[in-house]
Amino acid sequence: MAVRPPDDDGLDDGPDTVAFGIAALDARLTDREVTFPTDVDSLRRELGGAEVPYNAAGNTMTVGDALERVPKQRFESRQELLNVLHPVFEEKRASSSTGILARLRSLMPI
Repeated sequence: MAVRPPDDDGLDDGPDTVAFGIAALDARLTDREVTFPTDVDSLRRELGGAEVPYNAAGNTMTVGDALERVPKQRFESRQELLNVLHPVFEEKRASSSTGILARLRSLMPI
């Protein structure tokens, strides 16, 4: 998932969106050049401590924490890994915004 960052008086030197959840994780996989097939142990060694934002407010969880919440141990492709981890990030995002104020804050930097 991604959200547009706030306008900054016409300055256009930043990204068009702020990535979080599996979109942010996908960027980490690209940055570290993770190859597939792979397994949980390899991913923990490569990315375990990497923090991934799970909402637009910038709250994060580590890849290692996310991997602890999935039943699979081996991933044949990048897409399979992202599909398995997607519900983990969505659950974390949903549980972190308990009220309407929290949801509004996730959409706007306050």
